[in-house]
Amino acid sequence: MTFPVIGVVGGGQLARMMAPAATALGFELRVLAEAEDVSAVSAVSTSPVGDYKDLQTLLDFADGLDVMTFDHEHVPTDHLRELLAAGVNVQPGPDALVNAQDKLVMRAAIDGLGLPNPTWASVPDVAALVDFGDKTGWPVVLKMPRGGYDGKGVRIIDSADDAAGAAEWFEAMSPLLAEAKVDFSRELSALVARTPGGEARAWPVVHTIQVDGVCDEVIAPALGVPLEVAAAAEDAALRIASELGVTGVMAVELFETPGSGAGFLINELAMRPHNTGHWTQDGSVTSQFEQHLRAVLDLPLGATDVLGPVVVMKNFLGGANQDLFSAFPAALASEPAAKVHCYGKSVRPGRKIGHVNLVGSSTADVDSVRQRATRVAAIIRDGRVPAEETVRISEENA
Repeated sequence: MTFPVIGVVGGGQLARMMAPAATALGFELRVLAEAEDVSAVSAVSTSPVGDYKDLQTLLDFADGLDVMTFDHEHVPTDHLRELLAAGVNVQPGPDALVNAQDKLVMRAAIDGLGLPNPTWASVPDVAALVDFGDKTGWPVVLKMPRGGYDGKGVRIIDSADDAAGAAEWFEAMSPLLAEAKVDFSRELSALVARTPGGEARAWPVVHTIQVDGVCDEVIAPALGVPLEVAAAAEDAALRIASELGVTGVMAVELFETPGSGAGFLINELAMRPHNTGHWTQDGSVTSQFEQHLRAVLDLPLGATDVLGPVVVMKNFLGGANQDLFSAFPAALASEPAAKVHCYGKSVRPGRKIGHVNLVGSSTADVDSVRQRATRVAAIIRDGRVPAEETVRISEENA
């Protein structure tokens, strides 16, 4: 019996982090890379360079694969349907993936399932945006339905007068998604995985801290969430996966809204391993990367138990230090329990280049765990040990 061959479209850090899981299970991983220097190429021996927007390139890459999956959601939906018609095993399939590709489709699907959605509308032009804002109240969140990530493709429209400044967005893409700005206490994420056969498992709901639209920190499990709200959020994520036919890992990003409705609103979906699940590499029995590979191959899913009372994941972005490895001795010595994951990327200011995971021994110790993880990340980012005794962490509540 031969082991399966899995193809990943996209050569970013998510594909890179699937490689150790594939190696451990004996699977062959191949990556369709955007360029020779993208993150996954150094970790995956078979990484042809090609344009994922070109159908023939996708068909050529599919030759010899047992399943095709994704590092991102940007492959054109029509191409995915053509791949299915050609007999390619695409997981997740286009009918599911379109809900992560197109925010307007997603909002309508969430409404159809009767799950908590912000007030929203499809707006074709500035006049429709002004009408929506006048009816729901200002400010309004305006989003490009396709192509946005890490805060890109999102802008806050403060007033009817401000709406005119969005005219160029409508020229580039129409209609756009308008949403009422949500008054929330913090952001959460519900991560689940589902197989084509219908088996599904959820990890605990986590607290995610965003800085400038980019995930900065994750605390798992989220502390202080009422049990009924956490259970309802997990159930919502599992229902979305089932009803939409999702396969592989899916992250449901949430706004926590204490005392209002279900206690949460659904923000966005991602149908692939996700930044808010990186903590699972060192903090869960089964990482999201192993689980994704199991799921798309329709294998039994692994346990999702947390390996400690609290786990912290801290991202680090490009900063002053260009020679990341030069900082490793100080960073690793500062916290021997920390697990450092670097993405093999060149350093640019604001670019995600790695993260640190740290398991804590007590939920009461969460602030200390956060500070220790942040200190390791800061040493690598800046190339020096911080002068202050206490490393500053986000001011948001843990």
